[in-house]
Amino acid sequence: MVRTDVTFPSAGLNLAGHLYTPDDGAVGPRPAIVVGHPGSGVKEQTAALYALRLAEQGFVALAFDAAYQGESEGEPRGLEDPAHRVEDIKAAVSFLTTRDEVDADRVGALGICASGGYALAATASDHRIKAVATVSATDIARQFREGADGTQDPAVFQDMLTAASAARTAEARGEGVQTFPLFPDTAEQARALGGRHAVEGWEYYCSDRAQHSRSAKAFTWSSIDRMACFDAFRFAQLIAPRPLLMIAGREAVTSWMSVEAFQNARVPKELHWIDGASHVDLYDKEPYVGLAVEKLTGFFRQA
Repeated sequence: MVRTDVTFPSAGLNLAGHLYTPDDGAVGPRPAIVVGHPGSGVKEQTAALYALRLAEQGFVALAFDAAYQGESEGEPRGLEDPAHRVEDIKAAVSFLTTRDEVDADRVGALGICASGGYALAATASDHRIKAVATVSATDIARQFREGADGTQDPAVFQDMLTAASAARTAEARGEGVQTFPLFPDTAEQARALGGRHAVEGWEYYCSDRAQHSRSAKAFTWSSIDRMACFDAFRFAQLIAPRPLLMIAGREAVTSWMSVEAFQNARVPKELHWIDGASHVDLYDKEPYVGLAVEKLTGFFRQA
């Protein structure tokens, strides 16, 4: 496998990516996969792991940083803009279609966590994406509106919208970009706030397990009102007749979102469960990642 540092434009901003290409001596263009990272993640984390593993199976795979995050351009830093995240995936597809080593008629998309939702939205409106798969898919807007488990008091998000409105006013008055932290200081605080799911996220992003210096630890408050009316699953039915694969862990508190998206989609579609896995387990833990990659490999080869 060969990893190449690349850049490509997305709505006026240059995105940074890592292009993984098999080094097996085969000649001719190959099927390719765009791999999107979770919310707050960067290309060097779980996106890199899946891209590398898929390249080992013969695919060209592109992991990249979303606009405003990681090594990609965009100010303010830490902006999570759903519309731009969808555009980023389409821009990544555009980049792949220009590469000699890529079969432009066999480009797929893989979204992990928040990118699972974004990948569905991008595929619904971009027919160049011939197949789409997700791992631990979430609609990040739903997660903020309803909570990771879907049971959040609606008043919580209303309070966040109030804070986002106040932040926009503060910025207009010259008080600088207003942000909020994504993680507490300790695993104990994370557990108190959100139980197992929250502490697993903290361990992934804030401990030696997988933390990265460029991974976002805060979002801008303007991200919140941009998410408010976004619905990643609304047009999932437009993906058909292109195939859809959704992979979720049996123990994931977020799995209800994969189920909801799957119900909105039309055949051909498959919801594949991995026993014993939580949401974050599928980011980097074995045997769960290996099982997911095996399923993804068969799916994209047949697409």
